[in-house]
Amino acid sequence: MQLIHDADPDGLEARLEAQLSACLDKGGERPIAVGLSGGSDSHALLRLACMWAAKHGRRILALTVDHRLNPKSADWTRQAAAMARDAGADWQGLAWENASGGTAIQERARMARHALLAEAARQAGASILMLGHTADDVAENELMRAQGTSVGRLRPMSPSPVWPQGRGVTLFRPLLNERRQVLRDWLTAQGQDWIDDPANQDSRYARVRARQQIAGKIAPPTLQKSVVFADPGERADAGVFHFDRGELAASAHGVSVALLCASGHDVPPRSDRLGTLMAALGDGEDRTMILSGTRIEMTGGRVLMFREAGEQKRARLGATVLENGHSMVWDNRFEVTAREDGWEILAGAGNLSKLSDDDRKSLSAMPPAARLSWPVLHKPLTDHYVLANDRVELRGLCGRRYRATALCLADETPQEGALFDLWHGETGSTALFSR
Repeated sequence: MQLIHDADPDGLEARLEAQLSACLDKGGERPIAVGLSGGSDSHALLRLACMWAAKHGRRILALTVDHRLNPKSADWTRQAAAMARDAGADWQGLAWENASGGTAIQERARMARHALLAEAARQAGASILMLGHTADDVAENELMRAQGTSVGRLRPMSPSPVWPQGRGVTLFRPLLNERRQVLRDWLTAQGQDWIDDPANQDSRYARVRARQQIAGKIAPPTLQKSVVFADPGERADAGVFHFDRGELAASAHGVSVALLCASGHDVPPRSDRLGTLMAALGDGEDRTMILSGTRIEMTGGRVLMFREAGEQKRARLGATVLENGHSMVWDNRFEVTAREDGWEILAGAGNLSKLSDDDRKSLSAMPPAARLSWPVLHKPLTDHYVLANDRVELRGLCGRRYRATALCLADETPQEGALFDLWHGETGSTALFSR
C-alpha cells in the first residue's frame, strides 16, 4: 500500500490515470462496471473512470442498487442515474427485492448489493467491477477487526465475495490510497455534488462508530501478504484439488480459500474448526476430515480436497431440469449449458452404476468419494445416463475461482486481461468434460 494522499486533490486525476492504466485493458468491447451509490466516493470514482475510459476506448457501465430501506431511496436512484449520464456512462438501476430491517441490516444489505452488482456486471460482459472504497474505509475496517468484528480486509483487487453470482467478476478498488475529503474537494472543484445517506451518521452501526472513533486520523495500513499455494493440479477444474501438506500447513487463510473453492461455498469456516484442521495438517497423521462442505483426505505429505457428497444430500440437491440455450450453475461448481431440451443433471451418488463401462472407467482416476458428488446427465425420455456429451456443456469453476483468488493475493495490480483469461480460457485437461 502506498502513502495515503490526504491533501492533494490537484494530483488526483493523474494518480487515477496511472492506477487504471496499470490494471485495465485499453480498448475492447467489454464494459467496465462501476458501483454507483451517488455518495461522494462512488461519484468521484465514476467521473474519474469516465475520464480515463474516454481516452482509452472503453465503455463505463454505472450500476446503482436501490436497497429500499429509506423513503428517499427512489429519489437517490434517479439522482445517481443523472450523475452517470452527465459523466458519460451507461447506467442500470437494480433493486433489492427482499429488503427488510432487523438485525445485521448493513451486512445483509452489503451482501445483497454485491450479488446484484456482480450479476449485472457479468451479464453485461464486464470482468471488472470498480468500487469507491477509500483510505478512510480501510482504516475503519482495521479498527473494526481490532475490536472483534469479522470484516474482511480491503485489497486493491479481489474476487467478488458472492458466489456463484460473482464468478468471473473481480473487484477493483483504485481509491484505497485516497482520503474521502480529497475526493469531496475534487468534486466541489468540478462543480459536482453527492448524496448524503443519513445512515452513514447512525451510531447504531459498527462502521459509523469506527468512523467516529477515527475522527480523521488515518495512518497508512500495512497490507498483509497471504501465502499463495501452488496450482492445485490438473483436476482442479474437475473439482479435485491436490496440495502439498507442508505447504497447506503454512497458511490458515490459504486453507480457508482452498476449502471454499473446492466445495463451492461462500461462507468461511469458523476459526475454531479451521484451527482443528490446521493442527491435523501439521501433525502428519493420515486422516480424513470434513469442513465447509469439503472432504479433506490427508495421506502422508499429500492432501486432496473435493466436494463432500453428503453436503449435496443435506442441501437436497435433486435432479435439475436443463433448458435448451440456457446456462445455469450446478452445485456451485459447474456452469452447465444445454443445447437441446430433455436433459437433467443430478449427483453421481446412486447413479454411477447406471453409466456405461467407458464412463465409469473415465471416473476411475478420481478419488472414490469424489465420484459420488460428480454430475451425471440423464435423459428421462430414453433413460440414458452419461457423464458428458456434445449436447450439454459442463464448465468447471472450482479451479478458475482458486487461481483468480491466488492471483489477486499474489499481485496487488494483476492485469484485467490475465484475470479474464483465467475465467474464460480453455478448461484444464480432463476427458470428463466432453465426449
